[in-house]
Amino acid sequence: MIIENTIAAFVELGNFKTILLMLVGVAGGLIAGAIPGFTIAMAIVLTLPFTFGMPPSMGLATMVSVLVGGLSGGLMAGILTGIPGTPSSVATTFDGFPMARNGEPGLALGIGVWSSFCGGIISAILLMTLAPHLARVGLEFNPWDYFMLVMFALTITASLSGKNMIKGLIAGAVGLLVRTVGEDEAVGMARFNFGNDALLQGFDFIAVLIGLFAFSQLLNDVRDPKIAKKALTERGVVKVRIEHRRAIVEVLKRWTIVVRSSLIGVFTGILPGAGGSIANILAYDQAKKASKHPEKFGTGIADGIIAPESSNNAVEGGALIILMALGIPGDVTAAVMLGALLIHDIIPSPSFITDEPVLAYSIFIAFFIATFMMIGMQSFMLRVFVLVTRVRMYVLASVILGFCGIGVFALHNVTFDLWTLLWFGILGFVMRHFGFPLAPMILGVVLGNIAELNLARALAITSDLSPFVTRPWSLFFLIIAVFSALFPLYVGQREKKKTWTVFFMPVACFAASIPLFMMGGSARTVLAAIVLCFGFYQLWRRWQNGWRFEAEK
Repeated sequence: MIIENTIAAFVELGNFKTILLMLVGVAGGLIAGAIPGFTIAMAIVLTLPFTFGMPPSMGLATMVSVLVGGLSGGLMAGILTGIPGTPSSVATTFDGFPMARNGEPGLALGIGVWSSFCGGIISAILLMTLAPHLARVGLEFNPWDYFMLVMFALTITASLSGKNMIKGLIAGAVGLLVRTVGEDEAVGMARFNFGNDALLQGFDFIAVLIGLFAFSQLLNDVRDPKIAKKALTERGVVKVRIEHRRAIVEVLKRWTIVVRSSLIGVFTGILPGAGGSIANILAYDQAKKASKHPEKFGTGIADGIIAPESSNNAVEGGALIILMALGIPGDVTAAVMLGALLIHDIIPSPSFITDEPVLAYSIFIAFFIATFMMIGMQSFMLRVFVLVTRVRMYVLASVILGFCGIGVFALHNVTFDLWTLLWFGILGFVMRHFGFPLAPMILGVVLGNIAELNLARALAITSDLSPFVTRPWSLFFLIIAVFSALFPLYVGQREKKKTWTVFFMPVACFAASIPLFMMGGSARTVLAAIVLCFGFYQLWRRWQNGWRFEAEK
């Protein structure tokens, strides 16, 4: 079945127009990722309206190409200017920029490019092998389970908010509120339209996304006249050639770092809300801890480039796994991909891969092919990036804003969508100014409708609320949602050496093992036993250390 679906996906994508669009997508992603402040999510959002008239496989392949290109593009700005092009390339600058200043920018770029390639390939292989198995597990889900899964995803707003947890929760609530404007899909009742026919349709999802991300970022970039008149060239971009041969040798010497960092990236991508900004820092930290020469990190060492670049390219494979298998976006870019599927009348769900196998495998194959395209396009797009860095910010912002307006209007040819773009752009700008994170609001907008529909279905089946805690999957997601919501508090209190924090992880393991035992089956029973044993091991370690963490001794 896998071979048949793979062949069918290759046939679906194997036409000149699709390949050409994928090349354009990779090129656009590379440039978008290389421009500081122009995030990957923004690039995908801008691409989305232009894919509306395409067949689903072609449109999604184009967007996946932009995603892969954007993940690799961030390293160009980070290494050459010291300014990370995307949040997922922050750690790359720690050693990439020093190596470039030490006279080897070509080697630094080569190591970054080939590390990105290896991370992307490992991620693509895991995507093709793990997603179908997770999808089969997902077929067991009922409305109660799906609703609780969304509730778990919404608790990630706390971790996305960093230190501004209250602001993050407010932003998430605003996102949920925005999603309720318009006609209720469950019962067909008008809500919050105030007698306005335009509001009865609700706010267009893509117009909201473009407004919050793209327009608000552009407003933020040009609000200072002095900065708006500057170009990136003034910060020291140089012309270089990528040294592929030397870079490949350096990467192969450190293949263990590549594999470990890629697995960290995939795992982080599977966790809803984590994303590349966490994965690249985590992989860099692990590489430094495992190194025999940790003192060299930050001086221009190859290990410090390989680790973050392998992980941040592997992240989106993990995010796509959870999106396609369970219909839950792992990060903001996956949330935009979810919007793309919805626009093409495809509802991601646990049965998605079974119901749409050719389309699902088309996404897998597109991710794989785009990774190879990225290697070929990187050298050429580096020259283009040097040209783009000479453009003044206010000119660049004007061109991007023009594309935003055209793309939003082309969706439905409705003027109201342009007003939506304006309103949410201003709202996003105000939120940025006052320190409100945008990611929780996007999760609220994306997941609010899914949660509401599944809650309505569950209550339509029975008014009894007990299935929310008696069904194994629902109970499992409820438990990890509770511990996920408490995790930021646990981290903060642990730093203050509060006694209760030593029991947090053991109790979480004990609680999570209960629904796993309830599911039955040999594999899940063994998994539950492992989780339970790990909880006892953690408890034993705490007892051995006098009910303290090792670091406190």
